[in-house]
Amino acid sequence: MKSRCVEFEAPYSVRALENDMEWPQAGKVLIKSEVSAISAGTELLVYRGLWPKNCVVDQTIQALADNFSYPLKYGYSTVGHVIDVSPHVDSSWIGKRVFCFNPHESHFAASPEELIPLPHDIDSYDAAMLPNMETAVNLVMDGHPVIGERVCIFGLGVVGLLTTAVLNYVGLEHIATFDRIEARRNAAIMLGANSSIDPTIAFTCQPDSATQDHNRFSGWADLSFELSGNPDALNSAIEVTGYAGRIVVGSWYGSKQTDINLGGYFHRSRIKITSSQVSSISPEFTGRWDKRRRLDLALRFLRKIKPSGLITHRFDINLAAGAYQLVDNKPDQVIQAIFEYKD
Repeated sequence: MKSRCVEFEAPYSVRALENDMEWPQAGKVLIKSEVSAISAGTELLVYRGLWPKNCVVDQTIQALADNFSYPLKYGYSTVGHVIDVSPHVDSSWIGKRVFCFNPHESHFAASPEELIPLPHDIDSYDAAMLPNMETAVNLVMDGHPVIGERVCIFGLGVVGLLTTAVLNYVGLEHIATFDRIEARRNAAIMLGANSSIDPTIAFTCQPDSATQDHNRFSGWADLSFELSGNPDALNSAIEVTGYAGRIVVGSWYGSKQTDINLGGYFHRSRIKITSSQVSSISPEFTGRWDKRRRLDLALRFLRKIKPSGLITHRFDINLAAGAYQLVDNKPDQVIQAIFEYKD
């Protein structure tokens, strides 16, 4: 049978490709995709050629378990329906709507163990953003926010916005968010941020006033999240975080490098910097939490937050090249882009 997919041929070169798909495959089910979400973080690293050399694409996802090299299929957020099963697979799978961590393609085979059956009350467009919601839940868990704390978030891509939304349920004193793009700042306010500020002017005011003196944010936050994908932002996170505060770095910088200021202020401040990555759970939680429990929590937040409201662009897979050009060149216009797979 035929399947259409997105293929990254080389840096800044993407095409929609039709290929032959072997079916049936023993122990697999066949899925027809409905929607898949583009990650403006990791997928742009692939698109721009910034993925680290000799690095596995994603060792936790079967379809992405090889070392990185072009050409490759990529993506990890697909919602579709099971339309067939191979022999010896329970036929009750047929017709189920499922989520799968799978590259962008119209039809694909997967084992039942790779699939997450979706509840009827979660929309497919919301479900396509499940990985970002699970990442936001994981970031908040790693940050250990305490009721009444002050929190800063750097970077208001979809992960930053959903982290803002999840933190809104904690009971914090103030959530201050930072991004250069006005549409993202406005979205953060809608999702519960108390203030949302252009970082180029961020340190000329305090959250409660737009007319205060320079550097009033310095040392203000109990907890900061660096989610911008820009390693320079880590210096800003250090500056705003107070004595014995915490910084959670959720950005995946790929091969990007920068100079981090670990001088006098950081050296004396006892700030704790933690890396956070959704493919694992912090060891302090593993006695009580597993990935299924965390995923169930992310599904509950999908119902509460309905992140499909962040979708700004929808593309047919045949327009993949233009989709990535837009996401790369016009970040002020795009919050979340998705592919739709129509008959």
